[in-house]
Amino acid sequence: MNGQVAILGCSAVTPLGFTPEENFRAVLEGRSELRLHKGEFGVREPFVASLFNRDAVRKEAYKEGIPGYGFFDTIVLLAASKAIREAGIDPASEKVQFVLSTIKGDGTPLSSSAAALREHFHCKHPVTVVSNACISGLSALVSARRMLLCREDIDYIVVVGAEVQSRFIVTGFQSLKALSEEPCKPFDAGRTGLNLGEASAAVVLGREGAGWQIVRGVVRNDANHISGPSRTGEGSYNALRALLPAPEDLAFISVHGTATAYNDEMESIALERAGLSEVPVSALKGIFGHTMGAAGILESIVSMKAAEYGIILPTAGYSTPGTSRPVNLSASPRRFEAPGSVSFIKLLSGFGGVNGAVLFRWG
Repeated sequence: MNGQVAILGCSAVTPLGFTPEENFRAVLEGRSELRLHKGEFGVREPFVASLFNRDAVRKEAYKEGIPGYGFFDTIVLLAASKAIREAGIDPASEKVQFVLSTIKGDGTPLSSSAAALREHFHCKHPVTVVSNACISGLSALVSARRMLLCREDIDYIVVVGAEVQSRFIVTGFQSLKALSEEPCKPFDAGRTGLNLGEASAAVVLGREGAGWQIVRGVVRNDANHISGPSRTGEGSYNALRALLPAPEDLAFISVHGTATAYNDEMESIALERAGLSEVPVSALKGIFGHTMGAAGILESIVSMKAAEYGIILPTAGYSTPGTSRPVNLSASPRRFEAPGSVSFIKLLSGFGGVNGAVLFRWG
């Protein structure tokens, strides 16, 4: 489907800060809240994760006029509220639609969080919930773009992604032997697994506007395995190919970069197959951890901020190449000459063979 949509407002709420700028600066400076947690959520084995300071979030929510909700709903409403204010839209308008991206929410039916969104902002339409494994955030952006291009009754869509961690999620990943006992190292030869993270982030999309645009977005499923990626990068390769970007038109690619043995290897193969091995790459999970349903939106927003400054973000934890195909990433920030128009791709993969890619452009 041809046609681009504009990003009119955005927000990023993480353990590192409550604005996109704060989170961008944290990545640039290599600051992270990835910590070893013992006994958290009643989990017997220690695990490394980036978790919210609950009291700090509640204080911020109170300032935004969001009291009295459960913690997950609080971070959803907080991110949405900040993005709506920046966009300057009326969330109660008949012309506004909401989309919520999350994998597990707080463990209650996701419809309850959708109901909280609708209640707080007096939404006129039912909230669309997208839960598509680790690409949920990108799937939500792809779906929202299509809605705007197809529906004349909607002028704006608020897309919010959020995730909190729990005993169920942590022990589930531990059972797969997927968690690292130290801060993760995307694409590094010494990587030993992923870390989990908590976050919420939101964007407001409209048909027209200056600044950042979502040019195209695709979702591809390689149907390889319930939890393992295709060894040949089939889904990611096809997602990249569907966007049809010329390598010279891209400032960088923000990859999934979970720091698991198979994911990073798969992405290196997919990039090579797509002819994108020389394009600069960054991976953000060494700072935020894997924020699951929030990852596609949070990592896109931080990447947009970096591109505005002409910076390719560093990949925290990376030092020694650890994939069979070359990947153009660095542990230090790099500059690029920003022309009149700047483009980058956000790439994600997930359980069940799902893969997503979105092309963003400024100018």
